[in-house]
Amino acid sequence: MVGKGFRFGMLLQIAVGPVCLLVLQTAVASGFRAAEAGVAAVVLVDAAYIFAAILGMGALFNRFPQAGIVLKYFGAGVLLLFGAANILGTFGIDILPGSGAGASAHGAGFFLTMLLLTASNPLTILFWAGVFSTKLAGEHFTRAQVYEFGAGAVLSTAVFLTGAAFLASLAKAHINAELIALLNFAVGLILILFGLRLLLKKEKY
Repeated sequence: MVGKGFRFGMLLQIAVGPVCLLVLQTAVASGFRAAEAGVAAVVLVDAAYIFAAILGMGALFNRFPQAGIVLKYFGAGVLLLFGAANILGTFGIDILPGSGAGASAHGAGFFLTMLLLTASNPLTILFWAGVFSTKLAGEHFTRAQVYEFGAGAVLSTAVFLTGAAFLASLAKAHINAELIALLNFAVGLILILFGLRLLLKKEKY
């Protein structure tokens, strides 16, 4: 059952999002060890959200839809803020000490950055709540099998992001400061676009 969860999680990883982009950016700019600190933060939050969904936390969002709206705006705000910090950081303007382009140089700083960025989207719980409801009702999973499936999904996040960070870190020796600055700017712009898309997205909570 862990294998099923792992395969399902790997399919989700194909849809590269802002978290993966920041891991790649950090691996290129500062190497594998710094990026892996961020991976640890992502895995920690993903595990918390997945198992919160199994425990039924998704029902709270359905019961209090206003909370979902507030969290959507919060998540969009975090993406916009980190995107702006990344772009301004390429010009030497540090609006978020220990984050953005500067965070990649320090494992602890990047860990906190990724912890906040990943945690800024607790509506992930709703997605996983739907997945686990389907597994319980439609595929007749037992409660133990659901936990195993969730563990496999968490493992897929760790494996995919670690592999991506390792491959990106191999390019570090071949990329100069100008290209890294361009990468930082591009990632910042993409984060802003993700934030705007989330801000403008209409959903029923």
